[in-house]
Amino acid sequence: MNAAPEVVTRVHYNPGVATSGTVLAADVGGTKTLLGLFECGARRPRPLLVRSYPTAAFASFTDILMAFAADAGGPLRVDAAGVGAAGPVVDRRARLTNIVWDISAHEIGAHLGIERAGLLNDLTAIATSADVLTPEELAPLQAGTRRADGNAAVIAAGTGLGVAFLHRLGGRLHPMASEGGHADFAPRTDREIELLRMLRAEYGRAEVEHVLSGPGLVHVHRFTHGPEACAALRQVAPDDRAAAISQAAMTVQCPACVETLAIFVGVYGAEAGNLAVRGLATAGVYLGGGIAPKILPLLRSATFLDAFRDKGAMSELVSQVPVHVIVNAEAGLLGAAVYAQALLGSRARE
Repeated sequence: MNAAPEVVTRVHYNPGVATSGTVLAADVGGTKTLLGLFECGARRPRPLLVRSYPTAAFASFTDILMAFAADAGGPLRVDAAGVGAAGPVVDRRARLTNIVWDISAHEIGAHLGIERAGLLNDLTAIATSADVLTPEELAPLQAGTRRADGNAAVIAAGTGLGVAFLHRLGGRLHPMASEGGHADFAPRTDREIELLRMLRAEYGRAEVEHVLSGPGLVHVHRFTHGPEACAALRQVAPDDRAAAISQAAMTVQCPACVETLAIFVGVYGAEAGNLAVRGLATAGVYLGGGIAPKILPLLRSATFLDAFRDKGAMSELVSQVPVHVIVNAEAGLLGAAVYAQALLGSRARE
């Protein structure tokens, strides 16, 4: 049975000087899906209606589209659509990583009766929002010096781990999709090497996502606790375990939970620093996803920043990279709307 939608509480944006056109945007994740109608704007699209749906409660993305149309009060009449999906996009089709779904840009366009329908990786969608986010939507971790000629990168831990790069071309940042969350986990300390051994014994190969994600935090918790039970997880539903572990760690209820989150934060910092080096992200590194805003005080600690900066010959370079947490929970949806608006703009130029 399909669950009832949630009306999302959000900031009312200043749309600037509006241009004509209405677009549909979606941010499809393994846990929830955001859908929104946006009015095109000079700087960024303005949200008209936004709804949140539990992804697993629907058999397909088309089913969610139909539910959203019903909640919107009738057939969806839009000029373009942009959909961010949590999985690799190949030939305008995506297979979601954490739920058994296929999404096709062609099918979306046919369902909506429009020519301009695009599909992009969910992290590419967040990356697309980076240039239009306001200072109030960003929490600084390291001020750094933003280079106007530099690249940028996004890393986001949530249900899974997403990574995207933004390359500077022609004076603008252009998002590039990546499946970097499935790259090899590279431990830096003896304790992390022990964690690697545990993950390799269970999975045969340890991915960064096995540590940096909600399920990854549960893996680290199991590593630090061993066979001992933890009071923080008693009578906690599986989907709520990561939040319970974080709460126990941040309130110092359990020493092993404190270590769990410290390992998580250290690996997060190291991997974010790796992205800064790999992408030469001198225009900034952004942390997206649902976990970072909830553990913001620890991300501002030496545990994160020391790991971020510990890059040998590149330490001086990464110490000057601006690092921010995206605190706008709808950044992926916004990025998908920006992408849809660009599709509409491309039609106007043809």
